[in-house]
Amino acid sequence: MKLNTKIICADGFSMSVQASGTAYCTPRKTGAVRYSEVEIGFPSSREDLLLEYAEDQGNPTETIYGWVPTNIVSLVIAKHGGIVEGQLPAGVPYLEKINNE
Repeated sequence: MKLNTKIICADGFSMSVQASGTAYCTPRKTGAVRYSEVEIGFPSSREDLLLEYAEDQGNPTETIYGWVPTNIVSLVIAKHGGIVEGQLPAGVPYLEKINNE
């Protein structure tokens, strides 16, 4: 099974976002057309929008976050300035960094 590459946001925040038959996601199958909840792993810093989904809230950068709604993932990405690289599962909008130069 191929994993998505880690998401890196404009401000440097990063996280793994996965969905498959072995991930904590909905639907729990590989290759779904659209996922409504996904698994996040090992964010680079504490992110309050994700904390309630953490397996280990006391160690927020070294844990897995299960069944995170895709709209929350989008909010986290927007909060950190958009994506500069990485891949998302189907159903999670790819919010790229906007260049305002």
